[in-house]
Amino acid sequence: MRSGFVALAGRPNAGKSTLINSLIGEKVAIVSSKPQTTRSEIRGIYTDENCQIIFTDTPGIHKPKFRLESRMNKEAADVIQGVDLIYLVVDASTPYAKGDEFVLNMVKNTGLPVFLVLNKMDKMQPEKIVKVIQQWQERYDFAEYFPLSAKFGRSFEDLIKTTSKYLPEGDLLYPAEMTSDGAENFRIAELIREKILIQTEDEVPHAAAVLIENKEFKKDKVYIQAMILVERDSQKGIMIGKQGQMLKKIGSLAREDIEKLLGKKVFLELFVRVENEWRSRDARITEYGYGGASRDE
Repeated sequence: MRSGFVALAGRPNAGKSTLINSLIGEKVAIVSSKPQTTRSEIRGIYTDENCQIIFTDTPGIHKPKFRLESRMNKEAADVIQGVDLIYLVVDASTPYAKGDEFVLNMVKNTGLPVFLVLNKMDKMQPEKIVKVIQQWQERYDFAEYFPLSAKFGRSFEDLIKTTSKYLPEGDLLYPAEMTSDGAENFRIAELIREKILIQTEDEVPHAAAVLIENKEFKKDKVYIQAMILVERDSQKGIMIGKQGQMLKKIGSLAREDIEKLLGKKVFLELFVRVENEWRSRDARITEYGYGGASRDE
């Protein structure tokens, strides 16, 4: 039996969250097309008869504009240092840029084995794939290379089998049936934030945070009250929408996913409050569970 930790590192929108969900076989990390969807370390736990792999989805590493983003970068760097193996996840369909170089240098300096996971192969022609692999081989001597499509890949058996060979021998680190160690309230808040990211545009989704204020279990039902925080009155108006339609849509979509998570019927109430410049205030970032605080209950 082998067990250990694997960090998924890369730029925003490389497909790390989609990959971790595909590897685990269920939704443990939220996904959207917008950069910086992941704000905190998310763990997905894969277990079979031969191994247990704890995959850690880290925030996409990028040039920060707010204190929140600086903390996200630091958390990603800290997580990478404390694992057995790193997947460098790259959007192979986009040109190599300074952001890729920055992340590559970060993983190089760990001294750990690094798998190059060339994602989004479904967007590329075969001859282009060969060229991209050759270019990356010239940049670093990766332990393994895996071209794949996290979104459309049907089997990751080879990736799992090869990964387990790089992990130390040891017992299970988590119960075999466990698929994530994230705090329940944080996972619920993230499902709501995912719908905000998908449904709203411009700066609104990036300025939004979600805080679970109340959760009550009554027989086969769960009553949840959640506060959506934004930074300006104009963002609050957009979040609520005309006659409250946007807020209702976000709530309806989020409720479906929360019911799957909890296995119970959910009654969800959403409220919106303005919290000026929360992304630049450490206390608020921690309170909302981002930048290293995602395991706080």
